[in-house]
Amino acid sequence: MMKGFKRFFIYLTLLILASISLLIIVAGSTRYVQIDTIQLNAVVQTVKENWNHPEALNGYGFDTDFLVLDSGNEQLYSSSDKAFEGIKVPLDAVRDGMITMTVNDGEEFLGTVVFPNPSKVAISRIIHRLILATVLIILVILVSYIVFLYYINRTVIKPFNRMKEFAGFIAQGRLDEPLIMDQNNIFGAFTESFDIMREELKASKQRETELKLKEKELVASLSHDLKTPVTGIRAICGVLSVKVQDEYVKAKIENIEQKTEEINTLLSDLLSSALDDLGEMNVNPTEETSDILRTLVEEHDIHNKVTAGEIPDCIIKVDRNRLSQVIGNIINNSYKYANTKIDINYKFNGDFLEMNIKDYGEGVDPNEIGFLTNKFYRGKKNTAGKEGSGLGLYISSELMKKMQGRLICISDKEGFEVILTIPLA
Repeated sequence: MMKGFKRFFIYLTLLILASISLLIIVAGSTRYVQIDTIQLNAVVQTVKENWNHPEALNGYGFDTDFLVLDSGNEQLYSSSDKAFEGIKVPLDAVRDGMITMTVNDGEEFLGTVVFPNPSKVAISRIIHRLILATVLIILVILVSYIVFLYYINRTVIKPFNRMKEFAGFIAQGRLDEPLIMDQNNIFGAFTESFDIMREELKASKQRETELKLKEKELVASLSHDLKTPVTGIRAICGVLSVKVQDEYVKAKIENIEQKTEEINTLLSDLLSSALDDLGEMNVNPTEETSDILRTLVEEHDIHNKVTAGEIPDCIIKVDRNRLSQVIGNIINNSYKYANTKIDINYKFNGDFLEMNIKDYGEGVDPNEIGFLTNKFYRGKKNTAGKEGSGLGLYISSELMKKMQGRLICISDKEGFEVILTIPLA
């Protein structure tokens, strides 16, 4: 690229020097003005021969202009009105530096032939040549400039725009867009390096994605594996609570069972979140009778705090296991953060059955309502010192969306309410 610039500047320098030399040569030729006396005498002799027929002079084609005046200074012939403008008598021609020659027929004076000032003719010719040379030089320079602009556009501007576009692709994370390599532009030396950088970034991003995927798979695997011993602990607690008669021991077993249930809920949340990130949190809605809602509530109301209203008879389209997970998350949250009675009511709303689950705790700050279904977000009220991952409502909301329903949170002075809109079949 730099060699191209160097060649262009050498060419431009030589062109300027040649132009200056040409102008000097053309201008310098004005110093030599010679009068062709042979030609002038030939013109005079021809005029004499055609004195009575001056119109015949048009056919001779002399290289010089001339004016013919008779003895009374009347114009008989003029090859150029412009060259002899203002010439009325020979004296006018002499004053203007022109050449005058008499035409005689023996002793008789016929008239005068006037020729232009040779210096002015020469200067006029030189000026004409200078103008032509200047126009030619300007055209050559203009063409050279256009060629240079095209060269700059092709080797600098377009490659720069390509690199700018490439940088935009990199900023957007579009690492599959290669940078076209061209060694003939100013950025040619860097093009390959930038594309190598793109390849390295792409590989790094791929490694990062694979590492995150492995981390999520590890979390999902551990969560799933930990649920097995937790289920065993719950089973043992169930057996002990039947066989043990000591009330103190029973209370401890119940406390262990409650903590085990909390751990199980956290593991379920972590497992669901990991599966969601892996794109494996599958939902398979099927048609179910609304009676299953009563069963699902009873399964999770281990502390008998729920008072449920009448369930309208209808067919709903849900994934039973996923809906059980949603209801379990909501009831478990009420146990953990409110620890009050829980009222559940049902009503139709268009193509949905609404399930309202309400407790009577302190609720949450109204400004936090919009964030409760965000991943890892925990409200500021009543969460200090209590276990939780901030995944329960997020996962429940995502599951309801996958079942074509919604989860809506409402908080006021009377407590906290969650509305599940369950699609009808």
